[in-house]
Amino acid sequence: MPHLTVHVLESDLAGRETELIEGLTEAIVAVYGEWAREIAVVRLVGVPANRWGIGGKPAVAPAPSVTFGIREAAFERPDAGDLVARLVAGVTEAVVAVFGERVRPGVTVELVGTPTGRTGVGGVVAA
Repeated sequence: MPHLTVHVLESDLAGRETELIEGLTEAIVAVYGEWAREIAVVRLVGVPANRWGIGGKPAVAPAPSVTFGIREAAFERPDAGDLVARLVAGVTEAVVAVFGERVRPGVTVELVGTPTGRTGVGGVVAA
């Protein structure tokens, strides 16, 4: 199940939550197919401006950062390179559609693979 956690300045996020959740979900569906819609999880973390630093000082206008949790097996598929490229491009486009072109150069999308058996849901290890 795809899990996206987005860190973005609280002041940039306010009032755009629904649009961002919808856009990121559509980016997932565009790559995986309609079946993924119901299991896509998006978490938005609004960060106060004075709590985001770059280069040892508070950031002025940092671009959103997305961590995309995905099953590690996805990286072993024959089409893994294409899959990764499509996910990074789609997620970036969804973020830019909400926050504007000014964020594009700094949008970070990190795909993090979770090995089978290393996730639990409802107190049970997921297969």
